[in-house]
Amino acid sequence: MSSSDLHTSSGLAAGHAADEAEKLAALRRTKAVATFMLVLCVAIFAAAKSLEHRWPLLGFVAAFAEAATIGGIADWYAVVALFKRPLGLPIPHTAIIPENQNRIADNLGRFIEVNFLAEQPIRKKLNEVDFAALVADWLSDPERAAGLSRFVARLVPQTLSAIENSGLRGFITSRMLEQVEKMPVAPLAAELLSAFTDDRRHQKLFDEFTKVVGKFLSDDDALAAMRDKIRDELPSLFKLFRADAYLLKKIVASAGSLLEEVRKDPEHPMRAEFDRFVMKFIDRLKNSRDYARRAEKMKRDLIQRPEVRELAQDMWESMRSFLEQDAKSEKSMIREHLAGMFVEVGRHLSTDPQIRADMNQGFVVALASFVESQKSGVSKFIADQVKGWDLGQLTRLIEINVGRDLQYIRFNGMIIGGLAGLVLYTAELLLMTN
Repeated sequence: MSSSDLHTSSGLAAGHAADEAEKLAALRRTKAVATFMLVLCVAIFAAAKSLEHRWPLLGFVAAFAEAATIGGIADWYAVVALFKRPLGLPIPHTAIIPENQNRIADNLGRFIEVNFLAEQPIRKKLNEVDFAALVADWLSDPERAAGLSRFVARLVPQTLSAIENSGLRGFITSRMLEQVEKMPVAPLAAELLSAFTDDRRHQKLFDEFTKVVGKFLSDDDALAAMRDKIRDELPSLFKLFRADAYLLKKIVASAGSLLEEVRKDPEHPMRAEFDRFVMKFIDRLKNSRDYARRAEKMKRDLIQRPEVRELAQDMWESMRSFLEQDAKSEKSMIREHLAGMFVEVGRHLSTDPQIRADMNQGFVVALASFVESQKSGVSKFIADQVKGWDLGQLTRLIEINVGRDLQYIRFNGMIIGGLAGLVLYTAELLLMTN
């Protein structure tokens, strides 16, 4: 914790202690005034009663003071009985709060669960919050988005290690191979080739093929190999006249001329023949059972080869190495793209009311469901906390915060009691007069 945090915490603690001391001083002053008023009522009653025979009207004063004393004592008893036993006497139903701590704790937790954590009030309150706007404002800030991207990038190595240690990588690889094995290869290959032949794009492949053949025919080593092959096949008489060189020259010249014609003529018959070959092959892939069986056999043989799994392993290692190195780099592409994506998401959220509404509804449903599933735990937590409080601390806490208001009950008791005594004394005189 930094020095500023310590300073803030100590300041808050000092402020709380000062506030508590002020409340305690106010409570003591109110208690002293209430006690003084009670003693004053007793003194007035005694004085008025002793002088009543000389001044009969003091009877009203004595009646008021007597009833006020009784009311004050009764309310003093009621207030004290909440926190402790009056005068230390073991009177039943006194020290109500200490004696009923567990019941108060359970009732308090249940009260909060039923009245504050009910589903409808929670949903109503959550609907008042625009969660999407808060998220949009937060993400739209480039600095915050960059900070979030750095946090996510730091998790990359741990995430990759967790994937490896959990066996998830092997599971994903196995599932992918299983799905590939279930997938019919021939129809898929036919669809891919059909898409490739749109706009005669397969002719570009044919052009590349002619270029490769042309390069082969101009390669000295290849020509030497072809000449040796022709020489081996010719009769001895032809070898004397070096017919192999003549034949090779004619073959190469004719082939080169043909390839040049094909490349220059988009409508050359060889191109049409290549079109028919490709279309026929696609049709067989779609409809021939024999082709389908061959394709499936090739697929199974390929999947079962260890090189395939080694390729997946190499791909994973390459991807992991790239991600880890990029995450550590000062100019990380991952962080840059993530930061841009977060900012764009924030801006999109701020301009699309429908997405915000859907997002807010999702927050409401998720948070309301969470509160609903956890509210009994919250109730138990509150009850356990209250049960674990020290009795002296609990009593002191309640008395400091509400004790001053309770002392005013004693004032009210003296006033109401005095007025009641005055009314009863007046009624007594009237009845005796009649």
